[in-house]
Amino acid sequence: MQLFKHDLPTPALLVNLDDLESNIAKLQAAASAAHKQLRPHAKAHKCVEIARKQIHAGAVGVCVATLAEMELMTSAGIGVLLTTPVASSLKTDLIANWILEDAHIRAVVDHSSQVHLYQESAARAGVTIPLLVDLDVGDHRTGIPCDERAVALAVEIASSPNLKFIGLQAYSVSGSHTEGWEARRKHSVAAIGQAIPIQRELLARGLDARTLTGGSTGTWDIDLAIPELTELQAGSYALMDVAYRRIGGVPFAPAMTVLATVVSASHNSFVTVDAGYKSFATDRPFGPEAAALSGVRWQWAGDEHGILHFENGSRTLQPGDRVEFLAPHCDPTVNLYDRIAACRGDRVEAVWALKRASLEAPPVLVPVAC
Repeated sequence: MQLFKHDLPTPALLVNLDDLESNIAKLQAAASAAHKQLRPHAKAHKCVEIARKQIHAGAVGVCVATLAEMELMTSAGIGVLLTTPVASSLKTDLIANWILEDAHIRAVVDHSSQVHLYQESAARAGVTIPLLVDLDVGDHRTGIPCDERAVALAVEIASSPNLKFIGLQAYSVSGSHTEGWEARRKHSVAAIGQAIPIQRELLARGLDARTLTGGSTGTWDIDLAIPELTELQAGSYALMDVAYRRIGGVPFAPAMTVLATVVSASHNSFVTVDAGYKSFATDRPFGPEAAALSGVRWQWAGDEHGILHFENGSRTLQPGDRVEFLAPHCDPTVNLYDRIAACRGDRVEAVWALKRASLEAPPVLVPVAC
């Protein structure tokens, strides 16, 4: 039976396939023309089917931020780069065991203690784990400073019998959302520029530091023009959101929307829809935007509700009408849903699970005997 948007219960997460496929093709073509590898960040969509589309277009694998995302992608045969350091033998043991089961995994470290954890886990499993040094290029979130400490950490990895040093990561969080293209260019070039002396020093020492991975949706064209950067990690470009629309100069289509229903229309100047705090991430200082309506203003109205104000006259929507909204921030909005409807026009071609890997499953509560 054919399914259409109006058949979906709301709130529902949607992806416009034409826009998604256009976004994927556009960035892949740009990366290939620049002779760079594209490794999209799957934390933006947490969806195996979207990752497969990216790889089919030419991506070399995906980035992940968590072990749950890693488990999801590697179980589908997709190679991953874990872009966040871990500091637990439980996690390094899991990674080593997945590599033993033929998963293609690379990870990052920013401290000697993490190198020790990976070495011990790799030795126990009898595998070799490929590692990059995560560099702090200005955000101070993760990463080792770009000085002799970074060089020493790379040497330590290369000297470990069950580890393999494979390059550097230089990701600028703040650069990705700097407003104005020229300001973004200066920010990103300066940030990634801090990694280049480290790369040169390691290459001079005979270490394989050719891989320099980083970059973002906001700086995609800037980063592809940096000769030393070899791999782009942009993720949000596939779906897009209000935050990236606001900074300007990011030419990807808004492919992801949240479908809501008007549930109350008792006032002349506004209506209420069935999508509120539980339907959109709230980490931005602005709310969602109506995708196809102008002269309207969104207002949060609680867990399950949002209010849509008509600023240029009386309301035009009635109870039961559907409205699509662009999310303020795509990554954490996706995280609120367990499925996404893949649409071409009004037709739903597929419903893709945003699968919960076993690591994200709720713990089993075992009764304790008295």
